[in-house]
Amino acid sequence: MRRRDLIKGIVGSTAWPLAARAQQTRTLARIGFLTLASGPTPAITGFQHGLQQLGYVEGQNFVLIYRWADGRRDRLADLASELLQLNVDVIASNSTEAILAIRDLNNTTPIVMTAISDPIGNRVVASFARPGGNITGVTLFSTELAGKRLELLKEVVPQLARVGLLVERDHPPTATFVTETQAAARPLNLALQIFEGFRSIEKEHPDAPIVQQTTSFTSHLREIADLAINLHLPTVHQLREFIELGGLLAYGPSVYALGERAAWYVDRILKGTRPAELPVEQPTKFELVVNLKTAKALGLTIPGTMLARADELIE
Repeated sequence: MRRRDLIKGIVGSTAWPLAARAQQTRTLARIGFLTLASGPTPAITGFQHGLQQLGYVEGQNFVLIYRWADGRRDRLADLASELLQLNVDVIASNSTEAILAIRDLNNTTPIVMTAISDPIGNRVVASFARPGGNITGVTLFSTELAGKRLELLKEVVPQLARVGLLVERDHPPTATFVTETQAAARPLNLALQIFEGFRSIEKEHPDAPIVQQTTSFTSHLREIADLAINLHLPTVHQLREFIELGGLLAYGPSVYALGERAAWYVDRILKGTRPAELPVEQPTKFELVVNLKTAKALGLTIPGTMLARADELIE
């Protein structure tokens, strides 16, 4: 055998084991998740399931690193810094404030929205079709939802005249939430009052309050539901979790489904697609959930047409 062929054979015989060892010791994909919440939410659970469906097995081909702010916005900057220092490949989040905190520190690490309310209004992305920058994902935003909730409320309370909006001060999506609801209330001849605490609702006593979906309110939803029932007030929410805790009805996107879809974005980014190349997706799956036990406690009759349309009835 010629010397050149012999060398080629030796190199070939040693290259495969080296490549195999490199494959085995390859660094796992590192996915960060930063949230204002204090524990798993439907969006986070959906995100985890979405990753599993795409073949991600924790400890085998990826690690998921959480940072929980426990409802404290003042912790977000430090927690974002921690994730960035861990050199994560991508960060997912279901909190507008968390995404803004990450972006303030770093504008290159990819960020995936798992379900936030108004990414355009809060300048998180330039547009849905062309998000630009390092942020993309899914959004709760859908312009017809405010009007739909008011229409549903009026079906249950035909004499409805004054609607209260329970909102969180200084929460980035609040302005859009209020503006959309005001616009939807006008053609229905409904007066709208803005409240930043339930005690003020107790004093003013509107015909029905709509409770904004925010992480800060999440830990108080049962308390809000109980107070509303005691005051004989029918309550509407954006998401089903409030209804499971005693609210009357909810109409809005499935955040679990949005979380699942967000996993697809992470997968694409880990495989080399830039966030700017992935358009933001709006919700396609919506849920109408009615708590019949609460309706009974309030002395309300839910129309048969609504019962037939409901995705879930809680008894």
